[in-house]
Amino acid sequence: AVPNEYDKMISSLGATGTNAFTSDEMTVYVNDIPSNEFGKWLFLESERFSELTLRLFHTELEAVYEEFNRGQDNDYRKIIKILNGELYKNHPYGTQPTIGLGEHLKNPSLVKIHEFFDTYYVPNNMAICISGDINPDSAVAMIDKYFGKMKPKPVPSFKFLPEPSINNPILKEVKGPTAESVMIGFRNEGVHSKNVQYLKIISSLLSNGTAGLIDLNLVQNQKILRGSCGFDEQHDYSTFTMSGVPRQGQSLDEVKDLLLSQLSLIKKGAFDDWMIEAVINDMRLNETQQMENNGSRAYKMTFSFILEKKWEEEVNEISSLRKITKAEIVKFANENLNNNYVSVKKIKGIDEGVFKVEKPHITPLNIERNEQSDFFKKFDAIPENRINPVFVDFNSAIKNDMLGEVPFAYIHNSTNDIFTMYYILDMGTDNDKKIGLAIKYLPFLGTNNYTAEALRKEFFKLGLSFNVFSSRDRVYVYLSGLEDSFEKGLVLFEHFLENVIPDDTALSDLIKGIEKERSDAKLNKGLILNSAMRDFAVYGLNSPFRNILSNTEIAAIKSSELVEKIKSLTKFKHRIFYYGQKDPKNVLSLLSRNHKSVSGLRDCPPPVIFKEQETTSNRSFFVDYDMVQAEMLLISKSKQFSKELLPKGSLFNEYFGSGLSSIVFQEIREAKALAYSARASFSSPSKKEDSHFVSAYVGTQADKMKDALEAMLKL
Repeated sequence: AVPNEYDKMISSLGATGTNAFTSDEMTVYVNDIPSNEFGKWLFLESERFSELTLRLFHTELEAVYEEFNRGQDNDYRKIIKILNGELYKNHPYGTQPTIGLGEHLKNPSLVKIHEFFDTYYVPNNMAICISGDINPDSAVAMIDKYFGKMKPKPVPSFKFLPEPSINNPILKEVKGPTAESVMIGFRNEGVHSKNVQYLKIISSLLSNGTAGLIDLNLVQNQKILRGSCGFDEQHDYSTFTMSGVPRQGQSLDEVKDLLLSQLSLIKKGAFDDWMIEAVINDMRLNETQQMENNGSRAYKMTFSFILEKKWEEEVNEISSLRKITKAEIVKFANENLNNNYVSVKKIKGIDEGVFKVEKPHITPLNIERNEQSDFFKKFDAIPENRINPVFVDFNSAIKNDMLGEVPFAYIHNSTNDIFTMYYILDMGTDNDKKIGLAIKYLPFLGTNNYTAEALRKEFFKLGLSFNVFSSRDRVYVYLSGLEDSFEKGLVLFEHFLENVIPDDTALSDLIKGIEKERSDAKLNKGLILNSAMRDFAVYGLNSPFRNILSNTEIAAIKSSELVEKIKSLTKFKHRIFYYGQKDPKNVLSLLSRNHKSVSGLRDCPPPVIFKEQETTSNRSFFVDYDMVQAEMLLISKSKQFSKELLPKGSLFNEYFGSGLSSIVFQEIREAKALAYSARASFSSPSKKEDSHFVSAYVGTQADKMKDALEAMLKL
């Protein structure tokens, strides 16, 4: 019994993304492997799924305790648990969370685990979903060679009691330290009902990130801080949800009523006739983008198998959605989305109902990393089919030209009919603190020809996404979507940037929203540790995280100043990148007619320089937070950037700090069960004047923090 031989073998194939997950209706094992190792991978996997051998059981059980306890610190998980528990009184969707209940973990049975494996890990209950550079006929023959020995068995049929009707709203609340929010959930029929198609369209009509009713009427008009819809398509039932975050001084009941008011508009048919076609086109666009990679294609097959959907139904779903009429949507909404919902308020406070699983005494294991099983030796002896690497020649793959003084780079899209174009400025919030605020203000503005709402609708009609966003050192002006809409989109895109007009009311509402976001950020433990405290450790008090305008400074800014910053963006030196199917000369011609700022461009202002702190002695910084777990981040400055360190750092990370067979994972989780999550890395900066850093993270139960820290420091 050699620990983690699987990870050693799978890594030797060049596999990446090795993982597994369980949800309500499936357990999925994931690997991304080179096609030349397909046969060797099948040999390994057929062995893995042929027999269950429980190794390192008690330390891995402790990791499950850790995962359960971490869930007690996750307010979102608590909301979902309560919502599902009320929607599904009989079905495991609500009665049996994936991680289980606390009492389930107290007395686990190895016998029951074996019984589960023997019952469900049978070939007639499994699918192998593959997307990649393979020949289907030979692949099936190889699968038969390795998996054909598995014997099918009858799988118990799943039966459940129907859920009782919900005739009046069920109102619940949960307490926790994070920002307040509200979620509303409706239960409906499962995947084989046409109702699923209606709910998909309604979800997108309400929230699509651009022109949904919630997007425009509530978020765009700054009536709530954030709002969205969700739709969970499952075999037996489906769940439709709406969520919202309040603005300063706004009650959760107000947010709930505003969300439900948008649903009322659907029921009245009070939405533009073109919206259904537009949201279906948006779904097609998203699907086209997802299908660019093997992982998304494999997952599509996985869900089709699990949900027992015929593959032709999966492939033709967009065509089926196009047949649905507005009258059908309105009728469905009126019949199905009324007072039959569950509402869960997430309020600030101490959750007295937290169930913490007490850990048992753990005897550390001695892991012998150099031992090899007989199977490993057989596996290692199989000859490999080497592949010839293909290196990209950037000089030929990227076509470079000039548009006046503006560098233009082009890459041909040979996959689909979607384009992406960026205007890129080497100027961000380090160069000008106000630029981030101006960009945040931009989505709420219109022009002399369009209101802000009309602009969003226009882009959405064309199947386009438009955005401007900034980092510390860059501004990206972004346009993407259907190739056929490129010219119209470019005209609209340029018109918007040149003719945006100020809106004092929108700015006032935005400032109030920023103040609320900042207040909420102080309640976000991930942001506190991984952004605020990390920056403090690296830079001290004068850090990029704190390089922001104060609330007082924001309140003093005029709309006209921010609008001028937006209009002047392309008057600074910038470059243009295009990826699509149009001929580069055609793209340049369209740009020359519409992009006016091509000469006399200004230099970008110099950035603020943040000095990295030397880590010459050990120092500890602590923030108190109401949580079951303790999370630790260790950071040490290394040398200034050196390209000679890149391959060594990459090898160090693979060997020492990441993956199932890394030293950190094996010692801290596998051998000692001191943490659910532990990792370490040697990071490389994006700028040559910055330094490499060594960092380590441990997420553990508070009472094990001392032992976990000592173990990490020893390593």
